[in-house]
Amino acid sequence: MAHSPSNEAPDTVVRLTDVRKDFGDYTALDGVSLEIRRGEAVAVMGPSGSGKSTLLNMVSGLDRPSAGAVVVGGEDVGTLTEKGLAVFRRRRVGMVFQFFHLLDDLPALDNVALAGRLAGLRARPARQRAAGLLAELGIADRGDVYPSSLSGGERQRVAVARALMNQPALLLADEPTGALDSRSGDAVVEMLTELNRLGQTLVLVTHDPGLAARCAGRVVEIEDGRIVRDRAVAGAR
Repeated sequence: MAHSPSNEAPDTVVRLTDVRKDFGDYTALDGVSLEIRRGEAVAVMGPSGSGKSTLLNMVSGLDRPSAGAVVVGGEDVGTLTEKGLAVFRRRRVGMVFQFFHLLDDLPALDNVALAGRLAGLRARPARQRAAGLLAELGIADRGDVYPSSLSGGERQRVAVARALMNQPALLLADEPTGALDSRSGDAVVEMLTELNRLGQTLVLVTHDPGLAARCAGRVVEIEDGRIVRDRAVAGAR
């Protein structure tokens, strides 16, 4: 797939320029500009209703900006057709949600492999890559198990494997430990930290300052649709 022409620096994965998002009379984002470079781990924080999830939706192509530009991996998301957006989400970004969003009627391996099939991989290579990802995430023996029989931590690992299936430039995580007990949450934090250490660019939305401090090297704070603080995390990797 051809990329849109771009003047982005080669290490810039995300650039938002004066982004505004309106929902009727309500403005969720108001003139947000942000740049994220390859290999960064950035936590987006703010109170409920501050606009942080809308920001994530802008970057993922789930929402279009009302004004301004969102460029991810060299593609201007706001100019893509609906079909183009679907391809963009499959190939450019991996998404991890609080409540997993796994397909209950498919075992873990097939949940992961399906992401590759949707992006055009043939069945055998998709299953081979899925199996490799489950092994890397420590759940190689759970590939034939259905989501209902997996623990919360295992389900989130399957969700992360699915998000990584197409080698995305960007991994987006929305409250990834919010539905987990502390032990499972700690395991997911360690996994995200290791992925970033290996070079995966990560953006995570969280209410938890402890999670931000452990996973991210940078924290972007949003209030009332505007970035009010953008700071490095003390002692960040």
